[in-house]
Amino acid sequence: MKLFHSPASPYVRKVVVMLHELEKTDAVTFETVATTAFASDEALKVANPLAKLPALQRDDGVTLYDSRVITGYLNELFDGGLYPQGSGRWENLTLEATGDGIMDSAVSMAYELRLRPPAEQSEAWVEAQWDKIDRALSVLNARWMSHLSGPLTMAHISVGCALSYLDFRHDARQWRQGREALATWHAAFDSRPSMLATRPA
Repeated sequence: MKLFHSPASPYVRKVVVMLHELEKTDAVTFETVATTAFASDEALKVANPLAKLPALQRDDGVTLYDSRVITGYLNELFDGGLYPQGSGRWENLTLEATGDGIMDSAVSMAYELRLRPPAEQSEAWVEAQWDKIDRALSVLNARWMSHLSGPLTMAHISVGCALSYLDFRHDARQWRQGREALATWHAAFDSRPSMLATRPA
């Protein structure tokens, strides 16, 4: 299998962290591509018509895309146990969606600030995206710490990668302020070997 990859993408990082946790990194080759919302990589467009990362090209030639589709497939393929089916299943899926939603808004902010000329940037748009992140972080800190303290699932990986992406692209926002429980959890999660091995430069 081949994974279209960019180390800066938090969605790609989710998949690669999962592979590290399952000790299956040798089952996938990594095709690093340089792609943006305005200039999509040609090979990626062939593999995924949306030209978004990550994309996983299977050995049968079929390409899967969207990080949750890919992680769900790999979890089933490798019997990973990162999507528990019993009690708490829907909470774990909601928690993963919260991490992914933080990524969505944080990436949107980064695109606005890094890809658009200053005269065309919308401060209102950036702040609206940060408001979503800010609310989600406060809810994680207030309501979800018992779940985050439980056994490892894809929800943990999603939230961990989302918080690390905030450090990577939006550290000036100081998301930890007033969220000591979440900050403490993230410090421990971010020190896992799978996170250290996938840290973007």
